[in-house]
Amino acid sequence: MSLSLYDSAHSLDGRSGWDTPVFSMKDSSDLNPMVTEAWEALCRSQVYFREKPVGTIAAYDHASEEVLNYDQVFVRDFVPSALAFLMKGEPDIVKNFLLKTLHIQGQDKMIDKFKLGDGAMPASFKVLHNPIKKTDTIIADFGESAIGRVAPVDSGFWWIILLRAYTKSTGDHSLADRPECQKGMRLILSLCLSEGFDTFPTLLCADGCSMVDRRMGIYGYPIEIQALFFMALRFALSMLKHDSEGKEFMEKIVTRLHALSFHMRSYFWLDFQQLNDIYRYKTEEYSHTAVNKFNVIPDSIPDWIFDFMPLRGGYFIGNVSPARMDFRWFALGNCIAIISSLATPEQSMAIMDLIEARWEELVGEMPLKICYPAMESHEWRIVTGCDPKNTRWSYHNGGSWPVLLWLLTAASIKTGRPQIARRAIELAEARLLKDGWPEYYDGKSGRFIGKQARKFQTWSIAGYLVAKMMMDDPTHVGMISMEEEKHMKPPLKRSSSWT
Repeated sequence: MSLSLYDSAHSLDGRSGWDTPVFSMKDSSDLNPMVTEAWEALCRSQVYFREKPVGTIAAYDHASEEVLNYDQVFVRDFVPSALAFLMKGEPDIVKNFLLKTLHIQGQDKMIDKFKLGDGAMPASFKVLHNPIKKTDTIIADFGESAIGRVAPVDSGFWWIILLRAYTKSTGDHSLADRPECQKGMRLILSLCLSEGFDTFPTLLCADGCSMVDRRMGIYGYPIEIQALFFMALRFALSMLKHDSEGKEFMEKIVTRLHALSFHMRSYFWLDFQQLNDIYRYKTEEYSHTAVNKFNVIPDSIPDWIFDFMPLRGGYFIGNVSPARMDFRWFALGNCIAIISSLATPEQSMAIMDLIEARWEELVGEMPLKICYPAMESHEWRIVTGCDPKNTRWSYHNGGSWPVLLWLLTAASIKTGRPQIARRAIELAEARLLKDGWPEYYDGKSGRFIGKQARKFQTWSIAGYLVAKMMMDDPTHVGMISMEEEKHMKPPLKRSSSWT
């Protein structure tokens, strides 16, 4: 069993591996006042604990009357900030963040009378400064203060992904090799790899457990969590020590990766041919030879998908569970699928084909739709519980999120189609700075600043910077990218969209 393949990275010229250099800004970016202002805004957002930077706040919007939790350091929000600092050659803030969240992981985590698992990572934390006593205190939130009281399943995965990005960028393996970091990874993995009643290798999740952190009908097996799970497993495999404890987890990871990649590529993948097959499904099949394994009723296929699906192109759908397929497009999950090589090379190209073919729907006037299409009317009332923030074409319900620009850029570079990223970046540059770096945009084409969007949203700023730096130097993508492991490739029938 070869484990080294799991740490290989996609290369534009066919060679294996990336040489991630110390940050150097090309002349084009040096002369770009938007880049300069973005860096100034990102630096202002830094949070200090005992005079050391440990993260960036979610938003630096002084015009907003309600702070809520936007003055906290969110694990998922900090990821693009961390990548920006790594690409700039300033890794200290990332190292401090990784160690500080690792320390927080070791705290007792209680919600009412229930104790969370030892491996759970916080959704966010806040630094309280006492100028009189000259002390700093950290208050962490594991979901007990969040709207809906849902623990973030993605935080642990992002932590592992960021640890690997730090290691690849700096060449410093000593941090990942520390006993506390090895233990932190094992605790996260223990939560995900424990045996239970599951019949699928995917992770069963509650609604609101990820970037889509409000009720949006993603309960079950959401694509975002499955893609991040896959990515974190591969990255952990490359960093775990080959000691007795590490090897035990390595064996579990390899077994799970094989099952997970087959399941996702076989059952979550949708293209024109697969859609036609589902449309013709028979139901109530009872045997191990059943074709319609999840007993999906063809009449449950939404009308919009028949016009949306091009002849060339495909994507991983939002969710698959018994008698239920969520056909919505989710940007983060599909981009992560490309970057991590959960998607095969053919599937990766098909996803990019879909984005190009449905540019007006998925990108519009501001990249990038977090999901498509939006729910409205009766469906919105039932699925979201009449959520006033997730009205149609707003926020998580079909809103446009500039932070997703860095993921689209990484996916575009990895598939050898940087022109897609370039086109999206140009769209963002026309509005983002002028509009004050909003959190999200509303409307079917993403034309309007979101009705409750915070200005100077840190990950909107950082996402733009990361996208620009990856375009200037594509080798930066190696921090968060991996090649396909050939042994994980299932015997799939090639469809018309993969030609």
